[in-house]
Amino acid sequence: MNSAVRNYLITTAVVVLAIGASILMYVRYVNKPWTRDAQVRANVVGIAPRVSGPIIQIPIRDNQTVKRGDLLFEIDPATFQAALDNALANLKQAQASQIKAQQTLQRQTELYETKVIDLQTFQDTQDDALAADADVAAAQANLETAQLNLGYTKVFAPVDGYLTNVNTSVGTYVNAGEQLLALVDGSSFWIAAYFKETQLKHLVEGAKVRLTMMGHESQPFQGVVNSLAWGIYLSDGATVDLLPQVSQTIDWVRLPNRFPVRIDVQGATPVPLRIGQTISVAVEQSRP
Repeated sequence: MNSAVRNYLITTAVVVLAIGASILMYVRYVNKPWTRDAQVRANVVGIAPRVSGPIIQIPIRDNQTVKRGDLLFEIDPATFQAALDNALANLKQAQASQIKAQQTLQRQTELYETKVIDLQTFQDTQDDALAADADVAAAQANLETAQLNLGYTKVFAPVDGYLTNVNTSVGTYVNAGEQLLALVDGSSFWIAAYFKETQLKHLVEGAKVRLTMMGHESQPFQGVVNSLAWGIYLSDGATVDLLPQVSQTIDWVRLPNRFPVRIDVQGATPVPLRIGQTISVAVEQSRP
């Protein structure tokens, strides 16, 4: 066999192998799709006080790990303690008036039964007693509100997680409802992977996937498909803003839309997850 024939056969074999490998890769991609368009997501709890006032202590730092119930910051309680004392005094005064009204009603009842006073006077006394009861109930409610407001001066972590964007300090005056801190819920991490609509038929809830984190390609970890999005935002106004917005990568070519697929992480990860980390997702088993 001369060299020309041998080279021809080698070239043909290489081309055939390349074509075969390409077909296998295409079949693998179609039946078990993968994407590099995925990021780490998590629930972020906005921390806001329920009362207004200056901060007197903030025993935390930016990017700190906290546990549920840890003190995040405290607002000056002096005004709210005074309001509580005033509410307690008003309750005692209302209770004293209630006792007096009940005693008067008891005497007026005896007088009415013996025909000493008329019906109108007796009914006025009954109304006064009911009003006194209402005053006590209102004073009790005000006292409970004052107790709550005093308790709200201390703001605690509602979940285990990681603080971020801590940009406040002692002395800062904060308003009720104004978010000051972001707390990443440490138990809520998931992967948001974006697959083409042509690939969705190969994705079902419970499908197993292999996850690879950028910078840690040699340390894959496992995940499972939790759910597939039922819609995405369309700029033509046909949908509402609450739907996820997924932009096309190329505007001048008609490409399949990409839909978010929520993936739960299983087992340990090579490094702690952080919102926004880039993940590659490959479907290993399309059916659970």
